[in-house]
Formats: sequence, structure tokens, C-alpha cells
Amino acid sequence: MAGGAGPPLRLLLLLLLQLLALPAGRGNRTGPDSLYVSEYFSQSAQKLSFYSWYGNAKLFHFHVPEDTVLLRWLLQASRGKGPECTSMEITVHFRYGAPPVINPLGTRFPANATVRPSYNISITLSSAVQNTTFVNITTPAAGDWFIAAHLPETAGRIEVKGFSTPCPYMFQADMFVLRLTDMPVLEPGVPMPQTIVSPAKPLHVKVFVPKHAAGMRFELRSCVTSEKKSCTVRVVLGSIMLPQSFQRIITCTGNVNCSLTLDSPPWEKWLQIMLESLGAAGANVSVEMVASFTACRPGASRNVSSKRSFCLQNQPVVREDLDVVSVRYRLLNGPSVPVHSISPTLLLLNLNTGMDSGGSLVVSLLLNKTSVSLGNATVVACVSAASPVLSLTATQNCSTAFFQGYPLSVSTSSAEAMLIVLYPQTDDWFLSLQLICPKGQGECNAAEAKVTVFAYLTPCFNDCGPYGQCSLLRRHGYLYAGCSCKAGWGGWSCTDDTKAQSVGAQNLATLLLTLSNLMFLPAIAVAIYRYYLVEASVYTYTMFFSTFYHACDQPGVAVMCIMDYDTLQYCDFLGSVVSIWVTILCMSRVKKILKYVLFVLGTLLIAMSLQLDRRGVWNMMGPCLFALVIMIAAWVYHGVKRRHCYPSSWKRWVFYLLPGITLAFIAISVYAFMETNENYYYTHSIWHVLVACSVAFLLPPRDKHKKPWAWSQKLTCRYQICQNDREELYAVT
Repeated sequence: MAGGAGPPLRLLLLLLLQLLALPAGRGNRTGPDSLYVSEYFSQSAQKLSFYSWYGNAKLFHFHVPEDTVLLRWLLQASRGKGPECTSMEITVHFRYGAPPVINPLGTRFPANATVRPSYNISITLSSAVQNTTFVNITTPAAGDWFIAAHLPETAGRIEVKGFSTPCPYMFQADMFVLRLTDMPVLEPGVPMPQTIVSPAKPLHVKVFVPKHAAGMRFELRSCVTSEKKSCTVRVVLGSIMLPQSFQRIITCTGNVNCSLTLDSPPWEKWLQIMLESLGAAGANVSVEMVASFTACRPGASRNVSSKRSFCLQNQPVVREDLDVVSVRYRLLNGPSVPVHSISPTLLLLNLNTGMDSGGSLVVSLLLNKTSVSLGNATVVACVSAASPVLSLTATQNCSTAFFQGYPLSVSTSSAEAMLIVLYPQTDDWFLSLQLICPKGQGECNAAEAKVTVFAYLTPCFNDCGPYGQCSLLRRHGYLYAGCSCKAGWGGWSCTDDTKAQSVGAQNLATLLLTLSNLMFLPAIAVAIYRYYLVEASVYTYTMFFSTFYHACDQPGVAVMCIMDYDTLQYCDFLGSVVSIWVTILCMSRVKKILKYVLFVLGTLLIAMSLQLDRRGVWNMMGPCLFALVIMIAAWVYHGVKRRHCYPSSWKRWVFYLLPGITLAFIAISVYAFMETNENYYYTHSIWHVLVACSVAFLLPPRDKHKKPWAWSQKLTCRYQICQNDREELYAVT
């Protein structure tokens, strides 16, 4: 959104940007007909995360307007002031047209994927709590620009919400642009005289590249200074596009014609040209320039008899939108494409909606071996953006005027080929195919190859595989996808098995996390033996749902879900907290009616709090502390009334209470401070065992007037003996 009002610091920085930039605003002119206008765009700050997968990177999406001659990023990073905040390095990635493809963990990408390193910088937060960095880009490409920022690799420690306070690291990106409101237009074939006012104020012009332009020729015909001396001018064609920029630069000296030829310039786009004087300051330079284009005549692929008169053969393609970031391209004439040697066959893959750059473009080729009469012929293909490659050879590097394409090839010896373009930039993409013969094109003029083409856009390639989960991410209205890997697998599509768990390790983890819940059986048996039937029911509920929740929560192949994952997780968390609640209340030895009222009321409140925040530490600590207050108050009441310590038996303290309390404290320490992603399966299993054992120790003995389950009094008649179960305040032994 456009920036206007804001904090005083922001306004001061904006003013500083305008002062440091070229003269901007109405009345500040760098040439006879040039008017610069400044614009400011800002997005809200985001809290940074330590990196483990792409979802941890915070994305910023900006749109650079047409005719922009200067782009300046204002990057602001800050951290909290608490003692937990230390020096930190923030990595910031930039890319034009699509989100940056990054690899901070150094993992492997899937086979056949194209990877080009992103342009990035590092911002260090040391003693200062805030860092402001500027990044300047001259003549940036118009369109979508993306910034991704993240902290270093995560330590893998599982932090319980509420036990520790992580340091907040914030990052905000603002964009300042300077653009020409009336940039001169260079008409094709029409010489245009212009004047470069001074070396500090370059001249900017633009020319529109028509569709089917095979080549462009730019020519500087004259260059004279105001003192009638020879001059030196640097000409820059094209705009900067990170991470790679293919600007074409020539230096013209004297009054000699200077020209530059471009093959396959970007179709239906404005091409910006900058002329900069390298002479003495204060001297005006007069130049004359002209641009001309070579047209490419397209034809239909079925016109075989006249295919020599066309420079390319069009193949009609229909785009079918399936879902978010999901597109399928269907060839109207069938999946098989005829490929010849005289001119390339061209397929248009439309990815210019602005919402297609957040997935993966997959292009697959399959050669019909019976269709090629020459056994040693090869079909060479190239996937490129903005404009197609119109001349393919065996040694051609698959590049256009301002884009390095992605090559593919199929032959009778290797009939299949696949290409995966990760986060393809927003543009029209082209697939060019041509038949190449090793002894020259004349050898296979009459030959024709049939190639089956499959092209589609998918959120995540192969749906992240069996060890990953494809997640749809959102930044405001922009959607993009990323893979979250499990079971030690890594990489962009979860194909890197360097640190992967074996199937045996996955089975062991599942068995430990599920079977460790069977340690609740002794607690259930003790509760039943002592007539605590409600408590035994709660422990049974907890054991059941904890077992099947962890069976469903496993990252690998040893997974079994008896119901929805979210339901299992909620029931597991609810059973765990309620088990602690009823155990402590049972230890308090309050009256039965009061105990059962607290059971029900506490369970309802716990269910509500877990629905609000399932992982909050106070959802567990709150009921525990409140139950402890009730227990201590009840024990103090019993002790004061009897005038001695309660419970009064030292054996109860030494053999039951102290071991139970010790086990409970060890369990809490393991749960809160020792669990990591690597040791989770055995540290959390230890938590299960310790908690279950502590419950068995802490449950109080049954009432003295209660008879055991042997039922010594069984009546064969239809009479019933009623027993007075009045509450007694007796010493617990």
C-alpha cells in the first residue's frame, strides 16, 4: 500500500531518501522533457523465525510501476531489549517476478529441478537493537518484486509456550521508487534526437517490442557534445532482474555509428534504454538513435508443405485452472506435437496472472521412437520466459536477449526428459522444440518427430512425497506453497534423505510413544482397587487417546489414525490436564459431593481453555496450581482439626508421596526443558512413564470402611444390606 502518514522516524527516512535520490517532484527536471515523480510503498513489520522450512521465511510482495529508473529498499531490523536477546544475523533474499528460491540448510533439490542462487544480503543485530539498511537498484524491471527474510537455522528445541520468552526479532521492508512520468518513446525505424544534460543525469527512453519479434537492432548514429567535440556514451539496454540480470551494455566513442543486436527480445513489453555520458561534467551531449525489429512469421504446425516460409510453428494450448496455484495445459491437437528441423515448434504456457509464481512448473517430454526415421536425431527443447528461443542447435545455450532458459533434449536412446521450474516468475513462458541432426539440418529436412508434452503448474512437486506435507502459505492476498518435511527428510520437495530416519527407527518411535501409555494400567488398577472409579475412567480415557494420537502423529510410514488428527490431539491434551486435575483433588480428601462438583466444573473450564489455546502452558499449570491450593487448604484443615500433621503416617510420606512428587517434578522438567525434534520420541515416552507412575504413587488409600472388591458379603436372597457411607475424618495410614 502507498505510504503517507507514519511515525516521525519513517517520515525523516523518507525525506532522506528523496534528498539522496535524483531530483524528484514537480519542477525538478533532468532534461528538456523529463519529469521525475517519487512514490513510497510500505508493508507492516513481521516477526522473524528461525529457519527449518520455507514457511519460516517472512515474505514481502511489492509491485514496481512502469518507467521506474531508481528503486531503493529501506530494510529495518530490530530486536527486543530483554536478556534473552543476543546478537543475530538476518538473511534477506531478493527476487524479481517470483518468491526467492532459497536453501539456507544446504539440502538437495529434487532431480530435474532448476536452481539459481538468490541474491541475498546479511543484516547483523549486535549491540544495537535496530539496524537500517539501504539497497539501491537502478533501472529495475517493472512488475512483482519479492523479499524473503529469516533467522539462522533453528536449534530444534521444542519450547513449551509460557515456560520461556523468546526474543522478538522484527523486520520491515519499505520501497521508494523514482519514475519518469513522460519517458520518451523510441518509435521503430524512426530516428530520434535527444540530449544528455550531464553525466549525473542519464537519459532514459523506451521502445515497445511487438509480438513475434525475432530480433532487435539498436543504433546510435551520432554523438556530439555542446563544444562540438567527440563524446563517449554508455548505452544500457534492458532492466535489472534479480537474482540474475542480463542487461546489454555498449560503449560508443566518437561520431561513429554504434549498434547492438538482440536475439529474441521480450515480446509485448516496454524495453528501457539508458544513455549515460562518460565525458566531462557540465557538457551537454546530443545523440541520435534508432531501433528496428526483425519480424518472425508464425505458422500452423499442420502446414507442412509451406513450413519453410515460417520461422516457427505454433501449437495451440489451452490453460485450465484447476485450483489455487494449480494449472494444467492441454494441447488442442492432442498431446503429441510434430517437431521438424526447419523451424521450431512453439507452445505458449501462460503464467502471467500474478498468482502463478508460488508453485512449480513441470514440463515433461516423451519421444515416440517410431516417429523418428533417423535413429541418431535429437529433439532439442528450451523453456524460456518473456520470449521464445527461435533457433535451436545442439550447442545452443538456450538463451534469449534477457533470459537464460532451461534446456531439454530427447532422443531414441533417452526418450524421456523432465524439467521442474521452482517458483516460475510471472510472465508468458514458451516451450520451443526443434529436430537436430548430427550431420547437419539438410540430413533431416523431411523427417518429423512426435513428442508428447505434459505441462502443468502444481503447488508442490509430487505433493512433497511420502515424508512431507504441502502447505499453502499466504502473505496478504498472495498465495504460495512450501513443503514441510518429516522423519528427518529435507530439501525443497522432501527428497533429501541425508538425515532421514530408517523405517526401523520410525517403527521404534511409534512403539515407544504409544506403548509407553500402557504405564497407565498400574494407575488404573490402583484406582479401581481403591474405589476411585471416576479417576480410573479419566486415566483410561487419557491412555486411549494418547496412544492413538501418537500413533497418528508420527511423521513416517508407521502411522495409524482412527479419527481426525485434530480431534485426537484435542482429546489427548484434554485427558492429560484432566488427569492431573482429578488426581490432585483426589489427594485433597474433600467431601465426595464437593469433589465431584469440582471434577465436572474443572473439566468444563479446562475444555474451554484448551479450545482457546491448546499449547499454552497455563492450560496445564492453572488447573494444577488451583488444585494444589485446594489440596493444601484441605490438608491444613485436617491437620488443625486433629492437631497433628496430615497425612500423619511417615510411611505414607516416604514410600508414596515423596516418590510420587519426585517423579512428577522429573516429568515436568523433561517435558519443559529437554525435548527436541531429534529426541522427542524417547523423551516424550519418558514423560508418559513418569506421569503414569507418579499417579499410581500419589493416589490416596481407600476409605477404611470400604471393603475390597472380594465382596465378602454376598446375599442369595432378595434382601439388601445398606451401609452407612458417612464421611469420616480419620488418619490416613
